[in-house]
Amino acid sequence: MSLLQYFLPRDKKFFPLFDRAAANLQEAGKVMYQLVTAKSNDERMQLIRQIEDLEHRGDEITHEVFKELSTNFITPFDREDIHRLVSAIDDILDYINGSSKRIELYKLKECTSDMIKLSELLQTQTEELRRLIYELKNKRNLRNITESLVLINSIENHADDIFDNAVARLFETETNAIELIKQKEILSALETATDMCEDAANIIDSIIVKMA
Repeated sequence: MSLLQYFLPRDKKFFPLFDRAAANLQEAGKVMYQLVTAKSNDERMQLIRQIEDLEHRGDEITHEVFKELSTNFITPFDREDIHRLVSAIDDILDYINGSSKRIELYKLKECTSDMIKLSELLQTQTEELRRLIYELKNKRNLRNITESLVLINSIENHADDIFDNAVARLFETETNAIELIKQKEILSALETATDMCEDAANIIDSIIVKMA
């Protein structure tokens, strides 16, 4: 057993924070899907506020991690990788919040089927990221880790296709230029969030390789 592995089970600071960050992200992914499928404006506004709160909570967790990095000599893995991981989770939350904000600011009355598809994929990615972070702590089931990594990456590729086809249809069928810009901005924010999920998964993959 390496010195690093010796310290892993004794970590009392970082993995609880990672768990909180992952749970908060998963909740944001779930609420984002609820938002794009909401049936009333009142429900939509309530869900937008929830996402805003989750984004603020994510910022607080990120700051807690950075504080621990500045005060703790021993960390469960490389300090730079911890910084990269929590920053990646924070980036995903920012884009989820940005997507919901655009829906509010642009006064979108109804989300399109492509927005719903992208949000559904994003929800699955956030669920898998939480699963990955749990496995990162235990590092016992490599099969689960591999399955989640492959799924997150394949979802991102699928999201790219949905976005490209959605934008192509918009330019082909939408005659209102302002409406076209609104929809494209929301689709772009959602698609970027799926990209950020893939980035976070790749960071976790790199950490696992180093810990092996």
